[in-house]
Amino acid sequence: TYGLVDKETRYRQRYLDLIMNSTTREIFVTRTKVVNFIRRFLDMQGFLEVETPMMNMIPGGATAKPFITLHNELNRNLYMRVAPELYLKMLVVGGIDRVYEIGRLFRNEGMDLTHNPEFTTCEFYWAYADYDDLMKFTEEMLSSMVKTICGTTKIKFHPDGKGPDAKEVEIDFTPPFRRISMISGLEEVLETKLPTPLESDEANAALQALCKKHNVECKP
Repeated sequence: TYGLVDKETRYRQRYLDLIMNSTTREIFVTRTKVVNFIRRFLDMQGFLEVETPMMNMIPGGATAKPFITLHNELNRNLYMRVAPELYLKMLVVGGIDRVYEIGRLFRNEGMDLTHNPEFTTCEFYWAYADYDDLMKFTEEMLSSMVKTICGTTKIKFHPDGKGPDAKEVEIDFTPPFRRISMISGLEEVLETKLPTPLESDEANAALQALCKKHNVECKP
C-alpha cells in the first residue's frame, strides 16, 4: 500500500518513503535476500569470494568514464574502479579457478531513476568453462533464486515503479530460458537481413545505416 505517492518527494526524502510505504521497505529486504542468495549459490559451487582494490592506477576493465580522487600520501590521482575484471582475471591466471566479487563500482556518467553512478555488481570468473556452461549456470542461479525468494518462478515487474495504476509486466524465470543467437536475434528485431560476411565494407555500411536509423550511437 502507498501512503506517499509523489515521486519527487519519495526519491529525495527516502526516509519518508520508508515510513509511509511498506512496499519500499520490502524492496530493501528483497535486495538483501538477492545478494545473500547469490553469495551462497556461488560459494556452494566452489567459487571463492575476494575483494579487489577500489582505487586503481588505471581505470581498466570496462569502457566507462571514471571518478578521480587524490591520494594525499602518494600525491597522485587515482581512479575509482569502473570494474573489478582485471584483478579477478589475474586471480584466475594465478590458479584460483573459480572466483567472484560482489562490490561497488563507480562510473562518472549519466544518471536517471534506474541508473546510478555508484552501484553494486557481481562478477564471477570460471576457468575451463565455455559460454554454454555459463548459460546453464546463470539459468540455474536465476530461476532457483526467484523460486526461493518469491515462492514462484513468475514475478510481477513494474517498469515505471509501483503505485496506483502502475504498468505491470509478468516475467517468467521458469527454465529452460530461450536461447537467442546474436545475428538471428538482431535480424528478427530489426526486420532485416544482415549482409555477410560481417567484416565486408558492405556489411559495415549497412550496420552504420541501421545504427543511424535506430538512433544508436556508434563511435569509430
